Amino acid sequence: MPTIARPMPALGEIARVNILIVHSHPEPASFNGALTRAAVASLGEAGHQVEVSDLYAMRFRPASDRSNFVTVKDAAYLKPQQEETYAAEHAGFAPELEAEMRKLEACDLLIFQFPLWWFGLPAMLKGWVDRVFAAGRFYGGGRVYATGVMRGRRAVLSFTTGGPAASYAADGPHGDIATLLRPIQRGMLHFIGFDALRPQISWGPARASAAERDAMLAAWRARLASIFDEPPMPPGSY
Repeated sequence: MPTIARPMPALGEIARVNILIVHSHPEPASFNGALTRAAVASLGEAGHQVEVSDLYAMRFRPASDRSNFVTVKDAAYLKPQQEETYAAEHAGFAPELEAEMRKLEACDLLIFQFPLWWFGLPAMLKGWVDRVFAAGRFYGGGRVYATGVMRGRRAVLSFTTGGPAASYAADGPHGDIATLLRPIQRGMLHFIGFDALRPQISWGPARASAAERDAMLAAWRARLASIFDEPPMPPGSY
């Protein structure tokens, strides 16, 4: 059943906002884990409904194949988009994927929490996108970008880096961070309709002092207190 687009609710209109955090890090005691726990605590204390998909704890399987489906459109040749569209029309997604899709459909705000690995999403999180952002369910039939299924909702990337901010400047050795994020913010999130908020970047926590890491956590908690009042980034900027 197609998702019905809806505007992002204002805090003055409702008491509770639905947030989905998709967390991707193999170590619970990592700084990414601390950021997720801070978000859950802060948002929960504010009265919002927070759901976490902890992909490693769930043992989520990132590979996309026929196990995504309980229906079959063409048994002789696997064309993922064709099978996804058929599954969307015939309640044919595997139970574990259907559960994630329903979490996504219910959220007003999506948070990806992850370490930036090899200039992109960890394989586990990229696999979640591959399997959950399914044709027929979240895009297709002209429903992309401004007409996307998830229009009216917002998404934010919260992630850690291995190097300092200067490494990701336009003239830095790794290049402009905005360029690295474009395939995620525009090619994945905005493609299915989400408006992107500016990313929350925790620069080099592994090399930071305890006080610096505490400051990063405090900054994330402070931002979350008013994140629903933030304007989205202009689509042309990402």
